[in-house]
Order: sequence, then C-alpha cells, then structure tokens
Amino acid sequence: MKTAVRICMIGAGRVGKLHTGSIMRRVPGGTVVALVDPMREIRDGLAAEYGIESTFDTLEQALESAKFDAVVITTPTPTHTPLAITAAGQGKHVFLEKPMALSLKECDQISEAAQRAGVILQLGFMRRFDPEFAVAAQRIQAGEIGQPMMIKSLTHGPGLPPAWARDLTTSNGMLAEVNSHDWDSTRWLMGANYERVYTETANFKGAANNVDTPNFYDNVLVNLRFENGGLGMISGICPCGYGYDARVEIYGDKGIMQIGELKGQAVVVCTNRDQGLITPIYRTWPERFAWAYVYEMEHFVECIQKEITPKVSAEDGRWAVAGVLAGTRSFLEERPVYLKEILG
Repeated sequence: MKTAVRICMIGAGRVGKLHTGSIMRRVPGGTVVALVDPMREIRDGLAAEYGIESTFDTLEQALESAKFDAVVITTPTPTHTPLAITAAGQGKHVFLEKPMALSLKECDQISEAAQRAGVILQLGFMRRFDPEFAVAAQRIQAGEIGQPMMIKSLTHGPGLPPAWARDLTTSNGMLAEVNSHDWDSTRWLMGANYERVYTETANFKGAANNVDTPNFYDNVLVNLRFENGGLGMISGICPCGYGYDARVEIYGDKGIMQIGELKGQAVVVCTNRDQGLITPIYRTWPERFAWAYVYEMEHFVECIQKEITPKVSAEDGRWAVAGVLAGTRSFLEERPVYLKEILG
C-alpha cells in the first residue's frame, strides 16, 4: 500500500473547505496535514472540523514547520503566481484552482517554475472529471455525432461575485472568475484552440446590488471561432437568481449532444393544478459538481503517486486565460479580437 500524499491546503474559504472535505472523506490516497489562511477564525474552524493540527498564516511558515508533498491553492487569483512559484521552488507538487493567473506572463512563470522543479502541476478544471462531461467527451472523440461544428456553453450563478472578482483592476472579471470552465470546456470538447472572439456585456442588476465598479457586467455573451472552423458561444449570468446552471450543447455533422440539465433531481411534485409541476434544481456549484471535485483530487494524488502527467495541464490553463483576455479586450474596445493579438 502506497503512503498517502500529504497535502497543504492553501485557503480555507469555500473552495478550500470543499477540497479538504473531498480529500479527507473520499480520497484515501491523500490527506490534508497542514492548512494556510490568514483569517484565523475561518482557518481554525476548518482545521477543527477535520482534525488538522498544523495551521499557518502563510505558506512560508508552513514550509518551515510542516512536512508535506503537495499544495492545493484555492486563494484569490492575484495570489496564484507567487504561491505556485514558491511551492514549486520547494519541490512541492501543485494543484492550482482556476483561473490560472491574471496574465499569460504569469502563466508562463508558473509553468516554468514547475518544470524546473520537476513537480506536477494540475489545473482545477473539474468539469473534465464530471461523469457526464467525461462520457460526453469520449463519445465525441469516438465520432458519435461526427465532426463538431458548433458548441454552446453556459454558466449562470446565483450569487454576486465578491468585490475583487468583479473589478478588472484586481481580476479579469466574470469572464475569468465565473466562466473559466466554459472557456476550457468549449476548447476541450471542440478539440481546437480559439481563433477569434467577440464579446457583448450588459449590466442589469448592478445598481440594485449597489455595485459601482467601472466596467461591471452581470451578463455576458461571447461568440467564438475556432482554428478548425467550428463556432461557439459562451453565456454568463451572475447573479442569475434562480440557482446554479451549467450546461453544454455540441452540434456535429451527424447529430447533437447535450450535457447537463436545469433539473437537479429526478423528482417531480404536483400539489395542485394551479401551481403545476415542481422539480428541484441545483442551488450551488458544489452540489452540481460534487463528484467532479472528488475525482479531480483523486487524479492529482494518483499523478503524484504514479509520477504521471495530469489530464489538465498548464497549457489548458494558459489557453483559458488567453480566451478571457481576448474576450475582455473585445468588449472594452467593441470589436472582434483575434487570439494572435493576445498570444503575440
């Protein structure tokens, strides 16, 4: 039996808590032995829940005092680059949540640090590990619907993004923080890189939520052209109010494939004819992709134990960031943007 991979969880917020729970409850090959978060109350609460004895304010403190093999980085995007580079520089394998970074330069710095250290770097695109998405990808690659011609992907979230995530001076906005998975899914399932994007945005609920951030948008549509000639669309709404919604449609020259549905459970209730049928929907992203989060952590641990390359690479993270940067430039400059302008 192989020794469990010792993990330091960096970030004790929603995502850090989710990943900690996945590892400690569902991934026998891994264990969280240290926890880093500057917010002591949040950090101590998560540590107590899972019996994690080693907790720290910073990664540097953890590196000095705790023994671990890998880090899982779940902190806000602006912190990803220094944390990933520091961890890799100390020989720690890195699982990095999306978005990879704020710029392509930072993506390259992270990737180069991991390569120099010879450590594993896996990106947090959990939809690739969702049972429905994974099976769909296999069937597309097997040619079931023929050559993909068009793909439509949406992510609609119920809550308003935090202030830093919706401000283009501290983040790349909703296109990155909410729709990174759509950028990755469309490229993955189409089997081609983006060539050109055109973005339209709108702000319907900002005033009601007291948001005065410059260039704020809560609705976004991105039209895509891929290098293989395929077409695509990304839809983002946040906050949408009605629940969490993540679906994809792929049209091939032999047919159509749909992934996901609005209905969250196979339960339908009718109590009176005026109200009609009622069925639950997904309320949150942890609920919708519960097993995907478990399986991506299993994969990370397995890659470390078997010394194999992760299915989701730094290149995938870099391409998603490139798409976001192109999409943002498109709506700011009100024109289509070719990826070659971003890639250089």
